[in-house]
Amino acid sequence: MRSKAKTIVSSGLVAGTLDITAAILVYAVILHKTTAEKILQSVASGIFKKEAYTGGSEMAVYGLCLHFLIAFIFAWFYFKIFPYIPFFKINTVLSGILYGIFVWIIMNLIVLPLAFPVLPEKKLDFPLLLSILIIICCVGMPIAFITRKYYAKWY
Repeated sequence: MRSKAKTIVSSGLVAGTLDITAAILVYAVILHKTTAEKILQSVASGIFKKEAYTGGSEMAVYGLCLHFLIAFIFAWFYFKIFPYIPFFKINTVLSGILYGIFVWIIMNLIVLPLAFPVLPEKKLDFPLLLSILIIICCVGMPIAFITRKYYAKWY
């Protein structure tokens, strides 16, 4: 029997791991646009601003911790709202897709603008669609499936 805490922690760990791995693979390894350390420092810059980019690996660790904190928050939120949204019990794939889109919207239209008042304008192009797809596959879907498995015993 899985506990609530184990469900939230495991879905947060899976989502956080898949998301950061996808970001590093795509942007650092495949596209060679940046490095893994810079990706993690950019996450840390949400709190530490420009200092994050001069802090070396220590800031990368802070960025990784912040990244997982955000993943746990989204996992916790989905877990909490699951019982109140009947659709989540009916179609897990579509629920994961919609939750991934929700996560992308929250991060890109609320969290990032609060952390960084001046952001580049978003254009409907391949990088934007890729970022949405990564969030859907790496965050929305795992959280939806892991949470549904916990609640399956209740319905």
